[in-house]
Amino acid sequence: MMTTLNGRLDDPDAWVTGVSDDHYWAIDRGYSTFDTILVGRRTYEEMAAFWPGAGDEPGASAPQQSMARRMSAYQKYVFSSADSRDLGWTNTEGVRVRNDDDIRAFATDLTAQPGGDIHLSGGATLAQTFVRLGLVDEYRFFVYPVVSKGMCWYDQVDGADGLELRSAATYDDGVAALTYKAVRS
Repeated sequence: MMTTLNGRLDDPDAWVTGVSDDHYWAIDRGYSTFDTILVGRRTYEEMAAFWPGAGDEPGASAPQQSMARRMSAYQKYVFSSADSRDLGWTNTEGVRVRNDDDIRAFATDLTAQPGGDIHLSGGATLAQTFVRLGLVDEYRFFVYPVVSKGMCWYDQVDGADGLELRSAATYDDGVAALTYKAVRS
């Protein structure tokens, strides 16, 4: 997920300064490992407005075209407290959640099924909930070189789970990619 140096993850339009091609290719390589995306309703609406036609737009780079194809092919689950029947994008299903138990049950059931990795794409509230419930096995951060006030990853976390660094890289746009495995006490 994209984040700021201080952990902001909401409203990326306020702080994302662009994505260089080498950064896009790194995201695309990471996206090749999963076949399922989990998103909140608002993030889904942003994604559904952009990705279905993103690869066909004039000037779309090769990595954008690749990611657009992947985004349409993935199974997408949209979490919402409201009924989400008409989502209108290929391979998309609504998941109605009333509380943490619904999220935990869905995640447990989904991870027991065969398939690739599962990617939690956001939004901020859903990401915080998954972190708080201990449902994140690996963190893949693209840290933008900016400090910005907003909703941060760890505002709701009570305890302290350790993280083991798996990899680090930097890109032409100044973004640092950090991958951590969750180490639970």
